[in-house]
Amino acid sequence: MSPVYDCTTESGRAEGIQAAVAAVRDGQAVVLPTDTVYGIGADAFSPEAVASLLAAKGRGRDMPPPVLVPSVRTLDGLATDVPEWARELVRAFWPGPLTLVLPAQSSLMWDLGETNGTVALRMPEDDIALALLSEVGPMAVTSANLTGHPAATTVTEAAAQLGAAVAVYLDGGPSTGTAVSTIVDCTGDAPVVLRAGAVTQEQLDEVLSPPEENDAIELTEDPTPHAGDLDER
Repeated sequence: MSPVYDCTTESGRAEGIQAAVAAVRDGQAVVLPTDTVYGIGADAFSPEAVASLLAAKGRGRDMPPPVLVPSVRTLDGLATDVPEWARELVRAFWPGPLTLVLPAQSSLMWDLGETNGTVALRMPEDDIALALLSEVGPMAVTSANLTGHPAATTVTEAAAQLGAAVAVYLDGGPSTGTAVSTIVDCTGDAPVVLRAGAVTQEQLDEVLSPPEENDAIELTEDPTPHAGDLDER
């Protein structure tokens, strides 16, 4: 059984973060709490680590994972052609349950799967996740469950599904939020909601448009490949 660290205590959190940092730098997958549900994550810049993460979930390259970042400053290092309205969304909802799909920086040496040249970025509002991200940098993170199974809201549920495929489990207690993140496609001239989630349509409208222009944001039932499926966080 892979080690589980109780991150609800100061000493357990320090030990757990240290162990998780070592595992991620070694190309292994770890389970971590987020502000939605538990996630399984790996070094976003290691193709082998990302492939192992997808294999642990039983998922193919056609469902690439989103990337969690430690700070807003990371946005321009990973994405390009960021519209001003997308920056307004970042200012309003990061850290938090909002994922933005943007054109990826072409110079980055990474392989997240079949992304069509995009990257899905999010800054989570969770102290444990941010502590890990601040040490290792951007991580490819998706929900900590086997594809087709319920998302894990406790570390025990995650371990029951993923077992030894994960090197380190960080236990932050039961998830406080279970709604998926809202995914917004920011690659066109106007924002398109690819998946409704914790950030509501009304909240998006308040930031992006006056009341008479609220129809500027579209809902779609046909998400891009990089938007992921309903268990993406």
